[in-house]
Amino acid sequence: MRTRACTRIAAAGALVALSALALTGCNSDDEADAATGSSASTAASPGASSGSSSNGGSSSSGSGSNGGGSSSGGGVTAACTTQNTSAQFRQSANHASESQAAAGSLRITNSSGAACTIVGPTVVTVTDEAKGSGPVSADNSEEGSDAVDIPAGGTATANVMYNDVNTEGTARLSCRTESSTVNVALPKDAGTTVNVMKADGSPGGVFSLCADSFKLGAFSVG
Repeated sequence: MRTRACTRIAAAGALVALSALALTGCNSDDEADAATGSSASTAASPGASSGSSSNGGSSSSGSGSNGGGSSSGGGVTAACTTQNTSAQFRQSANHASESQAAAGSLRITNSSGAACTIVGPTVVTVTDEAKGSGPVSADNSEEGSDAVDIPAGGTATANVMYNDVNTEGTARLSCRTESSTVNVALPKDAGTTVNVMKADGSPGGVFSLCADSFKLGAFSVG
């Protein structure tokens, strides 16, 4: 009887040991599977993060592109030239005196459908071909040649200060340089010949210059 009892106890003990070993193996497999799953999840996370970063970068790039297009959409005002303007030179309404010069004017009218700008010195040249005197030139670099925008149909005017009274003892109103035309050259543009008008803008004016020089003022729009 004792032998059978011992045998049963030994068998039971062996069964318990086998069960414990099997349970330990299962737990080990479960932990291994859990660790593998965790590693796979971690490996997937950088990929998702990378995709998010890529999307973010794409969005930022698109925004920058739109901003550049908007800033480059503005137009640039064209320069005033003989192609989009007309020039008029008017003699002074009054003769010069000892205290005041004669005051003529140069008028540049924008004949185009869009604004244009004058930037830099404008040059006016007068030559008396009959007497062979001249040429005499003046520009407005000293008086002011900053940018002046002329709207479509608008006019910019510059004063022309000169002496038209002879002080050399000959005829009072007979000057060494007299001309019914002048040459007007806008900045960086070819010159054009302009008829001299009377002070009121009617034809038949004469630019009488009884000196070696004259002054061209800065342009103003008004």
